Amino acid sequence: MTDLLKNPIFHDETAAREWLEARVWANGRVCPHCGNADQEKLTKLEGKAHRPGVYQCNEPACRQQFTVTVNTVFERSKIPLTKWLAALFLMTASKKGISAHQVHRMLGISYKSTWFLMHRLREAMRVGGLVPQMGGEGGAVEVDETYIGRLKGVKKGRAGAAHKNTVLSLLDRDTGQVRSFHVANATVNEVAPIVRANISKEAHLMTDQAKVYQKLGAEFSRHDTVNHQEDEYVRRDGDIKITTNTIESYFAVFKRGMLGTYQHCSEKHLHRYLAEFDFRHNNRTALGVTDGERANELAKGIAGKRLTYRRPNSKNVQA
Repeated sequence: MTDLLKNPIFHDETAAREWLEARVWANGRVCPHCGNADQEKLTKLEGKAHRPGVYQCNEPACRQQFTVTVNTVFERSKIPLTKWLAALFLMTASKKGISAHQVHRMLGISYKSTWFLMHRLREAMRVGGLVPQMGGEGGAVEVDETYIGRLKGVKKGRAGAAHKNTVLSLLDRDTGQVRSFHVANATVNEVAPIVRANISKEAHLMTDQAKVYQKLGAEFSRHDTVNHQEDEYVRRDGDIKITTNTIESYFAVFKRGMLGTYQHCSEKHLHRYLAEFDFRHNNRTALGVTDGERANELAKGIAGKRLTYRRPNSKNVQA
């Protein structure tokens, strides 16, 4: 950790910008305004009249200036890049997360700015676009749900979790990848569309005995369950281990982070925290990913995503 802190990217703005450019533009610079990737038509602007890191697109229909932060979660931020990268490394290296208060004290920026900075980085961790289905080669996919937090305006009952947020997670045992979703409740109408869209019909589905999976499981090549009510958590069928313990282990890390580190999470932001824990799990040391490689992966994810402050009297600004 001491050697990492000596890295110039945390102390020198030029080094920080060059580090970011090498990852966002790994295949060459691209104009964020028109998509031009012809390096001969992209000019670096130098001299006292231009701030460092500014380029100009020379496409006749564009002619726009840009930097590596344009059209990313860093765009229009007044926070120095050195502090952005320090926060990025802290979030990717902390298995159970790191609180905004802790980052605010360590980086010397306001709590409000730190909170917003960290939500931008969580947005960069979110996987967008089309992703391949899980279990495509007939592999095992574990599916389970958990409950966390408190729904606003819903009273706590004597039993059950109707007053809590519902999280549905799918885990491909072969690849070790997890996908989590904040759903309204654990009903067929909520769960079935997500399972069908993300899991291949050739997959071996593994769940507990919840009713929501009884008919749904028949749509896959094989469906096995474990009976938690009878204290059954693992059983074997030849070489096949039937369990949902892998996804339960993920929930344990997620809950320790949410309850121990973050402590409070509103319903409207839960999907971003899920993206954070999914990202770290899918790029964990057990899969051969180092802290540096995990930071590199997050840096690549900043492009094409924006989070802006909500402006007064504006109805069409992204929250």
